Amino acid sequence: MSIGLKSGTVILEPHQEEWDMEGKRICATIKEILGKDVVDAQHVGSTSIKSICAKPIIDIAVAVRDFQDIRKHDDELAEHGIIYRKEDYPGQHLYRIGDLDNGIVTHYIHVVLADSFQWQNYINFRDYLNSHTEEAEAYEKCKQDLWSRYPNDREAYVEGKSELVTELLAKASDWQD
Repeated sequence: MSIGLKSGTVILEPHQEEWDMEGKRICATIKEILGKDVVDAQHVGSTSIKSICAKPIIDIAVAVRDFQDIRKHDDELAEHGIIYRKEDYPGQHLYRIGDLDNGIVTHYIHVVLADSFQWQNYINFRDYLNSHTEEAEAYEKCKQDLWSRYPNDREAYVEGKSELVTELLAKASDWQD
C-alpha cells in the first residue's frame, strides 16, 4: 500500500482501494480513543474521491463539540502515532501521522467543530465530487497540471488549486441545500 509523502513534495497516484480501508481504520481508531468526545470522524480529501488521483496522504476530518474534547486525549493519541501539530487555521486543529522524524506524513487529522462550515466543507466536497464525475475530472486535471509544474513546492501546488477548490465548495454547498 502506498501511503505517505515527504513534506513539501507533490506526487499523485491513481486511486487505491487501500486508501478507503485505511481511512475507515483510522476513523475507527480515533472514535475508539475519543469515545463520547467525538461527534464523528470521516475519511475526506482526494484519497476519498474514487475517480481521481491523489497525493498518497489520508485526510480525516474529526468533528468535536469543543476543542478540549480532543486535546485532553493528546497523550493517548500520541501513543497511537497521532501527533498534535498546531491550530493550522482558525477553527481547525491539525494532527499528523507518519515517520515525522524523517519528514514523511501519511495522515492528516483535521479537527473542527461539529456543524461548523469547515466540517460541512469537508463532507460536501467529498460527496459532491464523488457524485459529479465531470467536476472530479476537472479537479484532477488541475491537480495534474500543478503537479507537473510544482513537484517540489507543495505550497505553490495548493495555492494553484485554491480558486478551483473555492468554486467547487460553492457548488457543493448549493448541491447539498
